[in-house]
Amino acid sequence: MKTIKVNIVTPDGPVVETEANMIIAVTETGEIGILPGHIAMVAPLQIGGLRLQKDDSTEQIAVHGGFIEVRPDVVTVLAQSAELASSIDIIRAKKAAEQAEETLRAKKEGREHELAELDLKRALNRINVYETRKK
Repeated sequence: MKTIKVNIVTPDGPVVETEANMIIAVTETGEIGILPGHIAMVAPLQIGGLRLQKDDSTEQIAVHGGFIEVRPDVVTVLAQSAELASSIDIIRAKKAAEQAEETLRAKKEGREHELAELDLKRALNRINVYETRKK
């Protein structure tokens, strides 16, 4: 089966450099599936899990915003942050979710409320990716 090169990069450096048969990403307009030979495109990413399928396995990566650039032979993800499911500290992620929920329950307004919502989305994304990682 054909593969496509995948590079996931954050401001801290490369996170993943691999090949996959299919990439599934959560963009601003919904989920997209990318196969080798896909038409060139660029799309903004939502906070969500990026799935890399290769043969019979799927690798999950927690991506927190950024862009995906697709070319027929390579997919590049420029993310604000990204974590492999295997490197997620689940205890820290659950604690971050609890703290964000506490802030939201305190009915803070304005920028503090928006930041707490983003913190909660990122924490829930990490938890979801961790729990659906390949076993």
